[in-house]
Amino acid sequence: MMNEGFIPTVGDLYDCSHTIAANLFNQRAFPWELLDSIKDFIIELGKKLDPNLYEDRGDGIFVAKDAKIAPTAYIGGPCIIDSGAEIRHCAYIRGSAIIGKNAVVGNSCELKNCILFDGVQVPHFNYVGDSILGYKSHMGAGAVTSNVKSDKTPVAVKCSGTVIDTGRKKFGAMLGDNVEVGCNSVLCPGTIVGKNSNIYPLSRVRGVVPPDSIYKDSDNIVKKH
Repeated sequence: MMNEGFIPTVGDLYDCSHTIAANLFNQRAFPWELLDSIKDFIIELGKKLDPNLYEDRGDGIFVAKDAKIAPTAYIGGPCIIDSGAEIRHCAYIRGSAIIGKNAVVGNSCELKNCILFDGVQVPHFNYVGDSILGYKSHMGAGAVTSNVKSDKTPVAVKCSGTVIDTGRKKFGAMLGDNVEVGCNSVLCPGTIVGKNSNIYPLSRVRGVVPPDSIYKDSDNIVKKH
């Protein structure tokens, strides 16, 4: 388990060999620090992508030629959709999104300013904004990242006695690799979930959830065995 008051860094949460955006992560200690750089990173990386493997659709949209895009999906730029990804019917990608290899963005899901690592699944009625989802993480039906506080003040990351003011008014959630989020859960602004953890359905999560944990509620987080 994480030590009390410990705020996880990029290296604690992610294996960056599982994203086309690895170079972006190498420049930051904490993952939310790169949220403002996603848009420009996509534009610059898109210029370097192999045209034999990626289709340039204009407006900064680059789609792997073996990705599956439903005709009813909306893709706004800039955006990179990597090899083997599947964008299903009525998905709404608003822009500044990187969707990893073999990832799934399902029906009626909305994405903006986010990175989905390889193998991520957001398959049913999910909202992912100003967030990063690690390798093979999964959000159950109806689970969302809430990225703005109700009083519109900047988001702070809190873990026991440690508080980091991010200075960001929009900051959703950072999910580590292999995280499972149960159906209809709400990840409050500034939530961080450590690697290999599970969130019970119908949860309201805030703060830092340690790696290798099962989150039942805020007073009942147990270590996996």
